[in-house]
Amino acid sequence: MKEYMGEDFLLQNETAKHLYHTYAEELPIIDYHCHIPPQEIYEDRKFENIAQVWLGGHMKRADGTDYYFGDHYKWRLMRCNGVSEEYITGDKPDRERFQKFCEATEMAIGNPIIHWCQLELKKYFGYTKPINGANAQEIWDICNEKLQNDPKCTVRGLVQSSNVAFVGTTDDPVDSLEWHVKIKEDPTIQVKVCPSFRPDKALNVHMDGFDSYMKQLSEVAGVEINGADSCLKALEKRLLFFVSLGCKASDHGIEEIPYTGADAAKADVAFKKAMANEPVSEQERRDWQSYLMEGLGRMYHDNDVAMQLHYNAIRNTNQKFYEKYGADTGFDAMDAHNCVHGIQGLLSCLTYTNQCPKTILYSLNPSDMDLVATISGCFQCDSDVPSRVQVGAAWWFNDTKDGMVRHLQIVGRLGSLGNFIGMLTDSRSFLSYTRHEYFRRILCNQVGKWVEDGEYPNDEAALKKIVEGICYYNAKRYFGL
Repeated sequence: MKEYMGEDFLLQNETAKHLYHTYAEELPIIDYHCHIPPQEIYEDRKFENIAQVWLGGHMKRADGTDYYFGDHYKWRLMRCNGVSEEYITGDKPDRERFQKFCEATEMAIGNPIIHWCQLELKKYFGYTKPINGANAQEIWDICNEKLQNDPKCTVRGLVQSSNVAFVGTTDDPVDSLEWHVKIKEDPTIQVKVCPSFRPDKALNVHMDGFDSYMKQLSEVAGVEINGADSCLKALEKRLLFFVSLGCKASDHGIEEIPYTGADAAKADVAFKKAMANEPVSEQERRDWQSYLMEGLGRMYHDNDVAMQLHYNAIRNTNQKFYEKYGADTGFDAMDAHNCVHGIQGLLSCLTYTNQCPKTILYSLNPSDMDLVATISGCFQCDSDVPSRVQVGAAWWFNDTKDGMVRHLQIVGRLGSLGNFIGMLTDSRSFLSYTRHEYFRRILCNQVGKWVEDGEYPNDEAALKKIVEGICYYNAKRYFGL
């Protein structure tokens, strides 16, 4: 029987152990997509207890309004174990909430949350015993003592001890980016922290609040917005501000990727209806989004900003709990839009004018993986960037052991795996950098398996280049760091 979570966790052959411990383990981390708040990096937040780091929960904004912020992976797991909502997003004491989470992990065999949490406990707190209800008090005491007294366990300490070289946060175009400005001006912050441009609210012409958002964008950008072209002009002004603070990527959390070839006049139909609070049809919504994505894609190309497209998530599925707790609280699922024609149309249009940006494609539905891999291979032409169009890392419900293995196998089979830009956290937690370790172990195991099965030569120089590239150097090159 193998040791639980030992030094060779997930490394199932000798080549894998050699590749991980020799090349992958100590490389810096480029976390090019996450949701951590830059304010907490600047202020070097000190957490009161481990529940605040792992679970988050019910919080209040400066204006006194409620919101919920935390790890919705863990919240879903607790709900699956029959835990009452008062221990998840409610106001129960943190120690009681933590107990409920530890008890829930006992039933979660096969769930990567257990592995992530055990890796975090080992790396940051030196704790190696299993997470369960019986050990909860011991874990609580050890973690909280370090969080309160160890300088390596403040936010900056956690980032530095994780060997993080770059952090790409997720920011709305109307954001003042005040914390990014302060970080940039602070010489004591060694890690590079840059905003990523996420204009979802400008694309969601069919959703409540679009009209007020357009007014806000207009005011911040100093552009009168009266249609699609002026909206793009306002977005471009904000993008240039983001770029001035080091922005390397955009991000789009979009249900589907439409491409209709609509011109500005067609796009404006949806805009005028939305601004008049009239219903916007599906076709009108698609025309607006298609035209804006085309314009945004050109902006990204011209400013050397990578375009990330996250799609096929059906969000806020539980109406009752969405109304009570808001978005990003654990009520999202995989969707099944067929976006291959939309992706093809968008990339083809942008390629035709030599303005296709570096593009990273993520579908939440794993059945799309082969489609995405084959369509990405059609748009690698005339580029000095290897694998300019990437099949993004296994995302959200897919960033499991089997999901990552499947991703690596498909990219290897249908593309150029050696040019893959590697893992990201996509997280709201400062402890989640161990997801890079999790990925690196799985990567080395898969590469080692191919070698030991006689499917790839045991060429030390080539294997070193592949492993180090995927873990660090490819992303460094791709984002121009």
